[in-house]
Amino acid sequence: MLYLVPTPIGNLEDITLRALKILQSVDLILAEDTRTTGILLKHFEIKKPLSSFHIHNEHQKLQSFISQLKEGQNFALVSDAGTPAVSDPGFLLVREALKEGIEIQCLPGPTAFVPALVISGFSTDRFLFEGFLPQKKGRQTKLREVIEANCTVIIYESPFRIIKLLEELKTLGLDERKVSVSREISKFYEETIRGTVNEVLQHFQIKAPKGEFVVCLEGKN
Repeated sequence: MLYLVPTPIGNLEDITLRALKILQSVDLILAEDTRTTGILLKHFEIKKPLSSFHIHNEHQKLQSFISQLKEGQNFALVSDAGTPAVSDPGFLLVREALKEGIEIQCLPGPTAFVPALVISGFSTDRFLFEGFLPQKKGRQTKLREVIEANCTVIIYESPFRIIKLLEELKTLGLDERKVSVSREISKFYEETIRGTVNEVLQHFQIKAPKGEFVVCLEGKN
């Protein structure tokens, strides 16, 4: 069995009782960063073997993990925060496990974009989740798709590029388009800034951005 186990995106109390039970019972925990997951396990007094599984080694380790799963071992896959395979490593392992007939369970749990979307005040009946936009090749094409969308668009962004993203949206003529920018969701310094693209850009030009961001852009119409 392969379990996909969401981990807290901020407050450790967000973890579920079922997630703790699974982490305590599996043979091995595959972690995006063993140091980050090690802190979580130590907090909940869980002592289980850890192995790294991230974007830089997933191709090399994939078949070894699949073989162990086929031999009858139970694994839990976790990312640093949130639900595995959502803008995080995990897709390759899930796809290969399905090909090999390995049973998979994905536990419900934290993910950053859902609370950001709900508190944005924008339409939630339809939305486009883009995750992280391309940094170079294909970025302008993707941005043009984003601004033409007729539904709320959700983008993940780092503190180092949030101003650049807002400047790009402004350059493309979205000065007055409404945007909601949430940072550090479920953490002590959680906050959401709402306004037009121009207003939110001015905010972060004055107040240096810190933390991980979820940007919700109101749909074109």
